[in-house]
Amino acid sequence: MWLRLVYLLFVRLGGWLVLLGRSSAAKDVELLALRHEVAVLRRKNPRPRLDWADRATLAALARRLPAVLRRHRLVTPATLLRWHRRLVARKWTYPNRPGRPALDTEVVALIERMARENPGWGYRRIQGELLNLGHRIGASTVRRVLKRLRIPPAPNREAEVSWRRFLRAQASTMLACDFFHVDCAVTLKRIYVFFVMEIATRYVHILGTTTHPDGSWTAQQARNLLMDLGDRVDEFRFLVRDRASQFTTAFDTVFASAGIEVVKIPPRCPRANCYAERFVGTVRSELIDRLLIINERHLRTVLKHYAAHYNHHRPHRAQHLRPPRPDRSIPHRGHVRAARRSVLKGLINEYEPAAA
Repeated sequence: MWLRLVYLLFVRLGGWLVLLGRSSAAKDVELLALRHEVAVLRRKNPRPRLDWADRATLAALARRLPAVLRRHRLVTPATLLRWHRRLVARKWTYPNRPGRPALDTEVVALIERMARENPGWGYRRIQGELLNLGHRIGASTVRRVLKRLRIPPAPNREAEVSWRRFLRAQASTMLACDFFHVDCAVTLKRIYVFFVMEIATRYVHILGTTTHPDGSWTAQQARNLLMDLGDRVDEFRFLVRDRASQFTTAFDTVFASAGIEVVKIPPRCPRANCYAERFVGTVRSELIDRLLIINERHLRTVLKHYAAHYNHHRPHRAQHLRPPRPDRSIPHRGHVRAARRSVLKGLINEYEPAAA
């Protein structure tokens, strides 16, 4: 017992004499290392772990400690060497995966887009289309990508046509026509406006205005429309109209002679002709309800300016906020300055890029 006590006193006295020979800077470094080790050991979640900041701090302090004290730290020389090897392995890691290189994500997205937009295209057809774009991949790669995306092959995929796709395909060959009336401000005379809309582009043809829309007048406007369309008549197959008395057999015969089938909506179902009814609501809210019409001549002038605005400048949500037939292209960069162009004495405003 006494011998052990004498030994401990000798060891402490020897350590104290060693400390007398060390500089104050070395003592401060050892204190900092001890304090950081204590802070690390106090973490219990569920056991102490060293993050990258702890490793950097302890590695920097260990360099300033004597060789004897380094052996009793949390970070030993072997630990430093292990960290160094880990850093080197992370920096110089080469891909060693066997087989072909992974397919580019852009090519995968392009394969998916072609398969969904073209239900009748098979693997070879998509492969050939990608070859035209400069992507050289095999048909088996196309099959593997579509299988991973859970897109069935061409025969099964072609049978799964959605309602949206079906209606869009039909809309590209359809016309819609209707009347709306305007009451003059002074005479209270009622004027009827006849228009036809191309459903695919939302382009509107204002065919004419009259106070007596009988069958012969409506048939003549149909002939004028076919003359304006010219060679584009072959693009349309159906004309949607209501069951008003103005649409006589002569009116239907004019379109039938051009290969366009007239489709009548059910009685008292204006929603069946929704595109034409939507245009009537738009022209009333933006023009008719905000302006007093003097006479028929005034109405024709107003409708001429509004139709030009509607067809060439007004954005349409169905056309991704683009006009049916824009009169200018979209600039490549945004313009801070814009010039205002008034339509109908400022009732409607249009904006176009202005020079800086």
